[in-house]
Formats: sequence, structure tokens, C-alpha cells
Amino acid sequence: MSVEEDFVCPVDVTLKLIGGKYKPIILYHLFQNTLRFNQLHKLIRKATQKVLTQQLRELEHDGIVHREVYPVVPPKTEYSLTEFGRTLYPVIAAMSEFGKSFLRDKRKG
Repeated sequence: MSVEEDFVCPVDVTLKLIGGKYKPIILYHLFQNTLRFNQLHKLIRKATQKVLTQQLRELEHDGIVHREVYPVVPPKTEYSLTEFGRTLYPVIAAMSEFGKSFLRDKRKG
């Protein structure tokens, strides 16, 4: 994301960083654990490998996700949140709570 972009409001900035079909879900899972690509892919089955890779690269580019490659055979790559990425916890937690509340209300009614 370019800092020079014109943003409509602060929410627009946040959406530019974590908006994307699977980015919030990736973040949700990375708040739980450091994960390898295949582990993330199993948790987000609807995502194709291509799209998941693209979304992880964008999150890495924006300093939200850290990618660690270990020089072993077969190659081992782990994804974790950066310190900056961890600052998104309240946002992802609020989205999670909203989703739980919405599903509870839908079941009641």
C-alpha cells in the first residue's frame, strides 16, 4: 500500500490494509498460532493456493505478517504476526464477536 494514496477516512486505511477475501480470516488464525502455509490452507479451505499466497504476500508487504523460511529439506515456511500486525487484535476480535452475536441472533429468530 502506498502512503501517498488518497484515503476517504481512517476506516478506508484499515480496509486497504486488511480488506480482502481472506485477510481477516488469515489474521484471526495467526492470532491463535504461528502457522505453516498448509496449516493455513486447511483452515481456509475455500481459498485457492494462489489467492492465499497473494493475500499473505500483501500482508507481508504491508508489515502485518512475518514470513520465516527455514533452510531445511523439504523447505519449511512459517507465518506469524509482526508487532504491528498484533495491533490489529482489537479489530479482529471485534469482528469475531460481531459474527458470533449475529449468528446467535439469527438462530433465535
